[in-house]
Amino acid sequence: MVDKTTKTKKETATKKPAVKKTETPKATKAKVSSVKPVPSDSGKFAVIKTGGKQYIVYEGKTYNFEKLTAEEGKNIEFSEVLLVSDGGSLKIGQPIVTGSKVTGKVISQFKDKKVTVLKYKPKKRYRKTQGHRQAQTKVEITKIV
Repeated sequence: MVDKTTKTKKETATKKPAVKKTETPKATKAKVSSVKPVPSDSGKFAVIKTGGKQYIVYEGKTYNFEKLTAEEGKNIEFSEVLLVSDGGSLKIGQPIVTGSKVTGKVISQFKDKKVTVLKYKPKKRYRKTQGHRQAQTKVEITKIV
């Protein structure tokens, strides 16, 4: 004779109480990139290359670039301009726009937040932790020509 109080695994799996979960809706669109859209009232903007990276810059805004060799308060000139727009017209370089430049004023030299680097090899008792702070330069873009 079988005891009715004992349940099989199949019976317990099917008779679990239903728990309502509040799930957040998943995004339907994929993340395109980290490029910010162009504001309609921005006026002039340019794409410059410095420190091995490309940046979209606007007049009057401040940006953090990889360390540049300039003192605080001095003006700096970016000659590698890849694209220039002044509202209506657009100039695209192949690879750079000839005769155009972006000037800015160095506000400060500083170090970025600390990044922890961990090296680990399993089953070998090898663990090595290092920290790194990247040198940065804060620049205010003054003129796009």
